[in-house]
Amino acid sequence: MEKKTFKAESQRLLDLMINSIYTHKEIFLREIISNASDAIDKLHFVSLTDEAARQKMADNPAINIYTDKENNTLTVVDDGIGMSYEELEDNLGTIARSGSLQFKQQLDEKEKSDIIGQFGVGFYSAFMVADKVTVITKRYDSDKAYKWTSDGVDGYAIEECEKDKIGTEIIMHLKPDTDDEKYSSYLEEYMLKSLIKKYSDYIRHPIIMEVSSSVNTAKDGEDPKWETVKSRETINSMVPIWQRPKSEVSDEDCNNYYKESFGGFSDPLATIRVSAEGVVSYKAMLFIPGELPYNYYTREYKRGLQLYSNGVLIMDKCEQLLPEYFGFVKGVVDSPDLSLNISRELLQHDRQLSIIAKNIEKKIKNELKKILDTDMDKFESFWKNFGRHVKYGAASDYGMHKNAVEELLVFYSSNDGKLTTLESYVSRMPESQKYIYYACGDSVAKISALPQMELALNKGYEILYFTEDVDEFVAQSLVAYKDKPFKSITAEDSELQSEDEKKDTEQKQQDNKELLNFIKESLSGKITKAVISSKLVSHPVCLSTEGPVSIEMEKYFANMPGNENKPTSSKVLELNPDHSAFAALKEAYSSGDKEKAAKYSEILYNQALLIAGLPIEDTTKYCDLICSLM
Repeated sequence: MEKKTFKAESQRLLDLMINSIYTHKEIFLREIISNASDAIDKLHFVSLTDEAARQKMADNPAINIYTDKENNTLTVVDDGIGMSYEELEDNLGTIARSGSLQFKQQLDEKEKSDIIGQFGVGFYSAFMVADKVTVITKRYDSDKAYKWTSDGVDGYAIEECEKDKIGTEIIMHLKPDTDDEKYSSYLEEYMLKSLIKKYSDYIRHPIIMEVSSSVNTAKDGEDPKWETVKSRETINSMVPIWQRPKSEVSDEDCNNYYKESFGGFSDPLATIRVSAEGVVSYKAMLFIPGELPYNYYTREYKRGLQLYSNGVLIMDKCEQLLPEYFGFVKGVVDSPDLSLNISRELLQHDRQLSIIAKNIEKKIKNELKKILDTDMDKFESFWKNFGRHVKYGAASDYGMHKNAVEELLVFYSSNDGKLTTLESYVSRMPESQKYIYYACGDSVAKISALPQMELALNKGYEILYFTEDVDEFVAQSLVAYKDKPFKSITAEDSELQSEDEKKDTEQKQQDNKELLNFIKESLSGKITKAVISSKLVSHPVCLSTEGPVSIEMEKYFANMPGNENKPTSSKVLELNPDHSAFAALKEAYSSGDKEKAAKYSEILYNQALLIAGLPIEDTTKYCDLICSLM
């Protein structure tokens, strides 16, 4: 037996392979199984043109796993191509040299081969759990077999040995258990089955291991007699549901897969299947949940799709594949064209991934738009669960993503009290209407009772009801829809009046200028100004704002944690000159009873606060004030 040292910086590089590249030790089984799968694929490819390979190839090539608790070993055996002495030296003696990558590079561009491995470091992941690794291999076109042995420290040994069948055996002698790591757990049936299902369920070749099952051995008429029977069974599914033709997969199959794989308690609202070929080839199966995940609005919830490459799980939650505003979507993407990094756990931020992500975004948007156009009841169910999240997508990043979601936005409306799209709203606008009008409040009922609503509805304008705190931020981010700007009916410049009505209001403003200035001064900085209202009809008073912060935004910021530097709105007190309350105020001021006029101003201001849903600063003082005038 000849002892040799590793060719690639020996200990330093090997330590890097074992201790730094992989996040989880359990990954080692995925890597060893992937290598075994590659070996079978290589033999199959060679057998297409090589008669010797065709004759040596097993009828049903498989990957077999064996455990030996007595000797503390885990063995993975494949029916693959095997290795020669030179290949053992080149592939296992030189760290980070990949026989799979070399094999792929030798192929013609037109020849397709789904070899998984690229970097030649996966094999060394075995040393994360093993203190000794033995490889016994026999190449398909050789009569000789060889044994490669290493303790992963600084070298290896190769010697000739006996082996009947072609292929490769990897025997891992597991490390002793420690307080932190139970290496012996990798010999347990439940652990191996779990890891195979998690990482290698869709490897195209059977992965076979011994499993235990309870069998009733009693004869007819006897009491049940259960015995544990061991048998070798295929653990992996091999052909994933998303790789099967649509004609072979029923809706029930898709629903069951969703519930089993993603923890849904009910069927998904919609299933999206994608099969793309071109610059990047991939298949995807996406699900729009039919219910809100229990932890959706918690820090524990992580968005992302499962990402596979040739049936091997690369990432359980690939965030790059989903934009934040579609973070509720579950599913899987499988592509042979991804540029994997060295650990095969993460991805480089490359063009292929961006192309897939953009295509998936379009597919999700188109599916939701289809539901919106054809089944409003179904869309309302979706909107109840995830509408708020889509709205945040429109409002976030200064409206950078608004074009992606604006067609999906729906709001309650004064038209019929039901949800409506912006497109439908604009289609119903009178020709003379310049703006998309909206009003904010805690509920449809409260918005409907706002004094500002009266004039807008009298003029036949439809009002969107913004019932969530994010809605007004959405309007500001969108700015306009189909060249129609958004306008709040509670804003001072709501522009609800005709030109003649504007002139009349301006004249009344001028006629009451002295009184309006008095009201502002008597309220001691609580308002920026008092004005004759351009929107009140039968109600005495209301608040509007000027500037970027509205009353609803002030409420939103007031409810956020922290007490400093919270933005507040610049409030404008609007008065109805045709109301008896204004007449009483004007009479008190004109007669020289400034004290009573100031009290009336205070009362009207506090009433406007109540209407707007804002707190009165001193409720006891307000009560005493009213009582003093009774």
